[in-house]
Amino acid sequence: MEALTFPQYTPDDIITYLRGLILTGAEARNLVKGDVFGNPKLEVLHMIYMRVLQKVCGIRLEHFYMMPLNTSVMYPQIFEGFLPVCNLYIHMERLLPVCQINDFQIADVLNPKTKRTVRFLSGILNFMHFRESRREVYLELQQNYKAAMEKHQQLETANREAAAKLEKLNTVPVEHQAEVKQLTDNIRELEQLLRQDYRRKQTALQEVIAQKKSAIAESTRKLNELKVIMATLKEEQEQLKSKIVESPEELKNYKEMMKETVNKLKRSKQEVIEKYEGYRDLVEVLPSCQLEVQLYQKKMERHGANVERLTSILSEVSDLEDQLESTQMELNKGTTDETSLKRLVTAKHEKLSTAEIRIQKKREDVEQYKHTVFEYCNRVQEKRDVVYDKVMAIQKEIHQTRFKIQQLNDNAEKQERKAKVRGFFLFVFFSPLNKSYLEDDCPAQLLKGTEILMGLKQGIIVCL
Repeated sequence: MEALTFPQYTPDDIITYLRGLILTGAEARNLVKGDVFGNPKLEVLHMIYMRVLQKVCGIRLEHFYMMPLNTSVMYPQIFEGFLPVCNLYIHMERLLPVCQINDFQIADVLNPKTKRTVRFLSGILNFMHFRESRREVYLELQQNYKAAMEKHQQLETANREAAAKLEKLNTVPVEHQAEVKQLTDNIRELEQLLRQDYRRKQTALQEVIAQKKSAIAESTRKLNELKVIMATLKEEQEQLKSKIVESPEELKNYKEMMKETVNKLKRSKQEVIEKYEGYRDLVEVLPSCQLEVQLYQKKMERHGANVERLTSILSEVSDLEDQLESTQMELNKGTTDETSLKRLVTAKHEKLSTAEIRIQKKREDVEQYKHTVFEYCNRVQEKRDVVYDKVMAIQKEIHQTRFKIQQLNDNAEKQERKAKVRGFFLFVFFSPLNKSYLEDDCPAQLLKGTEILMGLKQGIIVCL
C-alpha cells in the first residue's frame, strides 16, 4: 500500500475540502481539525462518512438505523446500539474499493488511526473530484449528443424537403406533359431554323462585308497613289516653274500633259462617285436587312430567355443537388458522430457494467461475510441461551439448597434450644442451685421460670 494511486492531502486541505464539498451549514462551520485527527471524535467522523455516503451513493439517513430485511435475528434489540456502526461499516466497505482502498476494517470505524483516516479521506476526496470531472464530461457528451441528434433531425427534414422540391421540379404534371413536349419540339425546330437562317445570312453578310472591305481597301490604295502622284506633280510643277521657257511647243506639250492628267483625275473621280453610289445603294438596302436581323435577334432573345430559364432551372436543380449532397455529407458526418458517441457510451456502459460486477461481487462477499457473522452470532446466542439456562438451573438449585440448609439450620437451632431448655429444667429441678448463680448466667425469664420451679419443688417436698 505504499504506492498510492491518488494524491494524499494534508489534514488542513482535507478539512477545507470537507467544509466546501461535503458538509453544509453548522456542520461545516463547527468542524475543526481536532475533531477528525489526533484524538478524533467518533460521532464527527461517523457523521462525515455518512455525509459522503449520502452524497456519493444516495443512501438516506434512515437506512443506517434499519435492520436488513434479508436477515433473521432472534433478538434484534441486541443490535440497536451497534446497528448504525455496522451499517456504516458495510456501506463504507462497498464504497472504498471504488476509491482504490481495499484494507478498510471495522477498527477504522470504532478506533480510527490518524494516518489511516488521512489516507481514507484523501482517497474519498480524490474519487469525488474524479466523479465530478467525469460527470461534467458525461453531461457535455450528453449535451453534444442531443445537439447532434437535433441537427441530424433538422438535416433529415431539410433533406426530405429538398428531395420533395427536386422531385416536384423534375416532375411535369400529367395535364401539361403533352403541351411541354410540343413546346420543346417547337423550340428545337425554331432553334434549328434560326441557327440555319442566321448562319446563312451571317455568311452572306460576311462575304458582302469582305467584298466591300476589299473594294474600300483598293479604292483607298488608289486614292493614296493619286495623292502621291499629285504630290509628285506639285513638286515637278514647282521645279518646272523655275525652268519655264517661253517656248510655245513646250507649253503646248505641258498643257496637253496636264489635260491628260486632269482627264485621268476626272475618270478616277467618276469611278469613285460610281463606287460611292453603289455603296449608297447598299446602305439603303441595309435597313431592311437590319430589320430582318433585328427580327431574328428578337427570336434569338426569346429563345435565349427560354434557354436562360432552362439554365436557371438546371442551375437550381444543380444547387439542390449540391445542397442535397452537402446535406447527405453532413448527415453522414452526423451519423459518424452518432456512431462514435454510441461507441463511447457503449464503452462507458461496459466500464459501468464491469464496475457493477465488481461491486456485486464485493456485495456478495460482504453478504456472505455478514451471513457468516450472523450465523456465528446465532451460534453464540444459542450457546448463550444454553449457558443461561444452565446458570438459571444452577441458581435455582443453589436457592433450593440454601433454603434446605436454612431449614436444617433452623431445625437444628430449634432442637438445640429445646435440648438446652430441657437440660436446664432438669438441672434446676434435680440440682440444688444457687439463685445468685442463676442470676449471673440466666436471663430474666429463665430466672422467673426457675423461681416457679423452685416453688413447685418446695411444695412437693412439703407434701412428701
